[in-house]
Amino acid sequence: MKMRPPKTKVKRTRGLKTRDSILRTAVSIASVEGLEGLTIGKLATELGISKSGLFAHFGSKEELQLAVVDTARQLFIERVIFPAQDEKGMKRLRTLYENWISYADGKTFPGGCFFSAVSLEFDDRPGKVRDQVMLLMKSWLGKLEHTARAAQEANEMRKDVDPHQLAFEMHALATAANWSSRLFKDKTAFRTARNAVLQRLEQVSTKNS
Repeated sequence: MKMRPPKTKVKRTRGLKTRDSILRTAVSIASVEGLEGLTIGKLATELGISKSGLFAHFGSKEELQLAVVDTARQLFIERVIFPAQDEKGMKRLRTLYENWISYADGKTFPGGCFFSAVSLEFDDRPGKVRDQVMLLMKSWLGKLEHTARAAQEANEMRKDVDPHQLAFEMHALATAANWSSRLFKDKTAFRTARNAVLQRLEQVSTKNS
């Protein structure tokens, strides 16, 4: 006798796959047009489905925006953080940054770095979306700082380096590269940022002191 999963389970699985597909498209649109530019109507047209079909997954525009931010977070972990998890010290710090540059350089979203875009869009707009973006950005900066501090503890980074400032510098250069790439269509922006950060990491490495 063949065992078949309950119909409710099959429907739930299909529903989750549909929701995931919707959100992947939504993130790409939002990276170019912003979260405010992402509407149920626009998304329905892009996907070729009804508005009522979308409302079955998202009850409001804010709920859609929050789900899109979370999807972008999952993609960031998948592309940037997860591939570096088995590395340590300075090597991990370099890999995190190189992964980040690759993620932002139009290889993940058509609009460049999703979080650079939505951070500027929502920095002065109080609410759940801003709070979620802020927490995620704090977490990312904290991860860079923690990784730099771990490199110090492993005696791979000079003790006179401030991990908090280093994380800020790394983030600032990547953000500037995303800005220059989008506004000026500068094809060298991410390479310039990458080279600058790698040179900075060489300067703070104990191997060169």
